[in-house]
Amino acid sequence: MFDPALLTTFLAVAETRSFTAAGLRLGISQQTVSQHVGRLEKAAGRTLVVRDTRDVRLTDDGDAMAGFARTILAAHSAAESWFSGSAMRGRLRFGAADDLAITQLPRILRHFRQLHPDVDLELTVNQSGPLRRRLASGHLDLIFVKQTAGESDEGRRVAGDTMVWIGQEKLQVEPGRPVPLIAYQAPSLSRQLAIGALEASGRTWRITCNTRDVNGVLAAVRAGMGVAVFPFSLIPTDLVKVSDRFSLPALGDVDYVLVANPAAPREPVEALTSAIMSRGVRRAV
Repeated sequence: MFDPALLTTFLAVAETRSFTAAGLRLGISQQTVSQHVGRLEKAAGRTLVVRDTRDVRLTDDGDAMAGFARTILAAHSAAESWFSGSAMRGRLRFGAADDLAITQLPRILRHFRQLHPDVDLELTVNQSGPLRRRLASGHLDLIFVKQTAGESDEGRRVAGDTMVWIGQEKLQVEPGRPVPLIAYQAPSLSRQLAIGALEASGRTWRITCNTRDVNGVLAAVRAGMGVAVFPFSLIPTDLVKVSDRFSLPALGDVDYVLVANPAAPREPVEALTSAIMSRGVRRAV
């Protein structure tokens, strides 16, 4: 059995890539962080973290342990809540980027409501930019959004992904013709990445569909109206990556992050954060 306290410290190291930052997050000394990681490695019988004077990184076993740790801690928290006799209460205003809402997120939220029926969960689905503005204005407590990889240290990183060009299997784009682009209405991260990459590579383009949500994007792609920018891990099974087929430029990586409002009720925010962190980002089935 792995001690939850050791797993909590290890996850802080895994997420911050720093023993010092992990200690600051948890309110313990760097020496205690090192001791906790050492005890966990001894219990696992594997090396989990490799560090030198400049870098801290996880081994393959460390990556595996991080996934197990999130699952164990989420289960531990749920069990404590269930048997403590003190049901979590209050309101939690949660916002999610619309493309992330087609992952396992609905199932996670359904499970969260079953575990915490006295928490009034309010869901807002929108693009990442508007959700960030609503969080900053105090209208949301927690958001699950995309951002350019390494953009900032704000929030907790759930997973990383690569943005790619997707299209319908039989779509054809004639060489030398403007790229037919399906995009969210501005402002939009995927729209910005698409237009920026095309212009930087000297490719001409034209908007064939402007849409407000992910369902509009996918409907237009399925209709063969053009190509769109989409996270690689979330490509629907009936669509394909067409980046190489049409020699389209690389778009770069993104991070999926959870960002909390500091004034939000801490207990429900942490409970939902743990539930999402433990399951990561996977396409819904």
